[in-house]
Amino acid sequence: MVTSRRLRTLSAFDRSARTWRPIPSRTAQSQVAQRLSPTSRNIDTSRTQRLSLLPWNIDAFSSRPVSRANLILSHLLDGPKSPDIIFLQEVTPDVRASLLDNPRVRAALLVTDTGDQTSVEGVPFATMTLLSSARFASDLDSQEEGGSIKGGGKFMLGCVSRGWADVGIIPPTAPGTVFRLVNVHLDSLRDTLPYRAQQIKLLADVVREPGCGGGGIIAGDFNAISPKDEGLVDENDLVDAWVALHERAGPGGATWGVGESVEIPWSDHYGLRCTFTI
Repeated sequence: MVTSRRLRTLSAFDRSARTWRPIPSRTAQSQVAQRLSPTSRNIDTSRTQRLSLLPWNIDAFSSRPVSRANLILSHLLDGPKSPDIIFLQEVTPDVRASLLDNPRVRAALLVTDTGDQTSVEGVPFATMTLLSSARFASDLDSQEEGGSIKGGGKFMLGCVSRGWADVGIIPPTAPGTVFRLVNVHLDSLRDTLPYRAQQIKLLADVVREPGCGGGGIIAGDFNAISPKDEGLVDENDLVDAWVALHERAGPGGATWGVGESVEIPWSDHYGLRCTFTI
């Protein structure tokens, strides 16, 4: 089905108060209107920033979802190149609560909707976005109205997100530009192609909406299970990163069913890492 857009928030863990606290976010215009620090006045806008993204459907319905989710997270954080952005799909309420209590999540990541129960009420699972606090500004004081932009080399939070699991970020090298990160889990049944077509159109509008002129990246579980799904990206003037890199004749890039040979698979899907520059 097609969901309506609503307010989403990102939070950082406040160690002194031992609670998750929302991080203020505003539009790119508001960020630029702030008094820029001497460092930010001399920003070289010709430079690019590299980020890594890893989306993963962690499978809500197989046994031991909490243990599997924490195993997946440890695998990602313990790797030699921990991703800057993690998009999770099929996050159950129990898994969500466990990840929010995880010391490593609290210490190193910013998380969507930590205090918003509406994102999980009445549904078996939801999406969850986690951003590295080493790459994204999490200091609440660094984004107060009227202050300087103190993010240094980190990305700042930009447009207020309304619906889906989209987050606006502002590159440190281009403070007037907002780039969208959109975490999706589209309808999964074979007869719901019309719903997925509407969802893709809405997603294309999200990365092109006024105030967010930097474009964006949409990732997650598209459930592209019919031949007609392949045309939805082109119909909405989006670029399929896998096809751009490997062409349609290249390897399929399937992430479903991978890893089933192990005794207790982490998920019926597998994560696919993407590195991109802004």
